Amino acid sequence: MSNNNHVGIRSFGAYIPARRMSRAAIAEANAWAFPAMKSLGKGEKAICGWDEDVITMAVEAGRDCIRGHDCSMIGSLDLASTTAPYADLQNAVIAGYALRLPPQLSAHDSGGSTRAGLAALIRACNGAPLEDQLVIAAEQRSGKPGSVQEFVYGSGAGALLVGPDNDGLIARFLGSESVSLPFVDHFRHEGQKFDYFWEERWIRDEGVAKIVPGAVARLLKKLGLGADGVQHFGLAGGPGGSDKLVVKALGINADAVLPDLQGQVGDTGTAQSLLLLIEALERAKPGDIIVIASFAQGCEIAAFEMIQTAGGRMGLAGSLKRRIVETAYTKMLSFEGNLELDWGMRAETDQKTPLTQSYRSADQILGFVGGRCRSCEAIQFPRLPACVNCGASHSQDSYPLADELGKVATFTADWLQYSLSPPLYVGLVQFDVGARLLMEMVDVGPAGIDVGARLQMRFRIKERDRMRHYDRYFWKASPII
Repeated sequence: MSNNNHVGIRSFGAYIPARRMSRAAIAEANAWAFPAMKSLGKGEKAICGWDEDVITMAVEAGRDCIRGHDCSMIGSLDLASTTAPYADLQNAVIAGYALRLPPQLSAHDSGGSTRAGLAALIRACNGAPLEDQLVIAAEQRSGKPGSVQEFVYGSGAGALLVGPDNDGLIARFLGSESVSLPFVDHFRHEGQKFDYFWEERWIRDEGVAKIVPGAVARLLKKLGLGADGVQHFGLAGGPGGSDKLVVKALGINADAVLPDLQGQVGDTGTAQSLLLLIEALERAKPGDIIVIASFAQGCEIAAFEMIQTAGGRMGLAGSLKRRIVETAYTKMLSFEGNLELDWGMRAETDQKTPLTQSYRSADQILGFVGGRCRSCEAIQFPRLPACVNCGASHSQDSYPLADELGKVATFTADWLQYSLSPPLYVGLVQFDVGARLLMEMVDVGPAGIDVGARLQMRFRIKERDRMRHYDRYFWKASPII
């Protein structure tokens, strides 16, 4: 594609699930059958809780990205994933409503390849938009028990706000290169849960080594840049060490290679290229050149020039600090749906969602929008015909609560009520703005939680309807780790 110096990245955000599965625990659980896999038991990988999926992670990354920005200026949302929950229901629409984006939003789902995330970003940049575009890539990857992919795959999401060139740009888009070839390194047929992979050496030697360096070289030549002009390089896809192979072939400085996140997160598929770019944006200095490549049936490559640093967000670095270590292998299997436990009669309930009421109350359910009384200014959730404080009738103006902080007023750790991750923490949340609400509390570590603990809101799955396969989403309270 031709250079486009009139557009770039205005903001970025990331979300990595707090739960980190110890690879040593995975190796130990499978040692009876595959003792050689103990060599893979190093570091950890990010896994979703039972109530997290592509949509919830996309919302959290998107919130981090657009915080402080005028959402009315966002004209489109592209959500890229190969593991999104719905095949015939637009995942991006749910995410967009939870982010309280304008209803006139143009929403798109992208998939079909792990390079879909970078491809979506390139499309947004090459479109020379007059209004901001939000690009999110999220992946909830699960490997077949006992496979190498079970060690390698991780979950996470990255979000980037693309817009026209002005004083607010963090990085300017320089150009891109695409290659599309029928080189199949892995695949998953429709309706199948796990990927099938080909031999690693073939992928590295015949795929990455022969496809990626040439494409990067063409892009650098087109931009008038030499290999020594690249300060940050990241490669998503391909066997471990492929990034170092590419920079060596091109003559890029070895110090330019971005950490591949394998030790802390794992391979997050469509999200990996965006997370690598976010990692570069958090490291780069003004004037630095960033090149990100994504390998899968060819490759996508994008180049950016850092304009200015920007803070005020959790980002990838902040998200990596949120960490709850998991060592129970069967818990991971249960969360991923690879082990069905007998939860007893408590779990035998019908979770059918009334779609009519779900639509009528969508701003409250998905957007977590409560009300503020015009008479006494009391804030409450949900919005009711009469104010709970002064009794004024029909006095409620919309008041979003998703970004408000609070603290634990009371809590109960319930081992009797059905929960896919016992104990079920429920209690009263006292919001700093005055609202008080009974909520579920999640991401509670082994040490538990205390009255007075600070809380933030997280978008999660409220209930799973296993009969009709429709998940109900809502907001939960999470300790500020």
